[in-house]
Amino acid sequence: MRWILPRAGETCGAGAIAGPVVAIQTQQLQSSTPHITLDTAQTPQKHIKKTTATNVTMASSSMPATPLLYSCIAYHDTILTEHTTSAVTGTSSLASVILPKIQHETAQKLTYTHNDNFIHYIADAPPSSSKPDSLSAGGLTYMVVAKADLGRRIPFGYLVEIKKRFLKEYDPERTTFGSLPAYGAAAFNAQLKQLMVDYGTTKAGKDDAFANVQNEIENVRGIMTENIERVLERGERIDLLVDKTDRLGGSARDFRVRSRGLRRQMWWKNVRLMVLMVVVIIFLVYLLVGFGCGLPAWGKCIGG
Repeated sequence: MRWILPRAGETCGAGAIAGPVVAIQTQQLQSSTPHITLDTAQTPQKHIKKTTATNVTMASSSMPATPLLYSCIAYHDTILTEHTTSAVTGTSSLASVILPKIQHETAQKLTYTHNDNFIHYIADAPPSSSKPDSLSAGGLTYMVVAKADLGRRIPFGYLVEIKKRFLKEYDPERTTFGSLPAYGAAAFNAQLKQLMVDYGTTKAGKDDAFANVQNEIENVRGIMTENIERVLERGERIDLLVDKTDRLGGSARDFRVRSRGLRRQMWWKNVRLMVLMVVVIIFLVYLLVGFGCGLPAWGKCIGG
């Protein structure tokens, strides 16, 4: 996705004067995405709530230079905590461009590009969860601006770490982030500052970033494995159902054969019974007539 804001002094639409140019190209964490051009003269932006400069923690000249230039945690477009390691780059202004465009219907992990910098962010979607293996706070965005040559693994490892630490201090199931004012979590600025230096300059910090990314990959792999196991288990259940169906069909055929044989047996039994009844009736008639005609020679009937 590519966002382009007009240069200062350029006219937009019907002669309106626009602000400075900011060109941002977006791409997925491991894949590129299409470009989209955005003109702020046609699409008004929702400005980020700002407080005085004392709310923003700035890096001192004695701090080692870190490729992590700017970081913030925001609830939708309201910045709750942030830190800038270099005021010269002007990277903090990128948050006001990107945050209003982030959707929280689904969880996202995306990377934008701006000149020689990458803007990485993780966006949480509802519902919120305090479980250690699935920490999430719907509506929160964790963002870092880093130099492009740093790659993506260290910045995203850093984002995973600040997400864990922030939600450990601010329980997502007990904290109403929407009620917090701008810089309402400024107490977390010091941790942002320290982590940006650690993850950007020290080997231990970079190793932690790689470990965090690896853990995320393992979690995704575990979820995929579980899903595959469920599919296989479902397939086994389907196979069992098919076997049971086949056995039921065989039983039904056997039942039809047995019922046909039983019906035939009952028919012959009824026939034999009817024949026996006819013989008995004939014998009784013979006896009755014979008694009147004089058994056994039937002399009375024949002689008369």
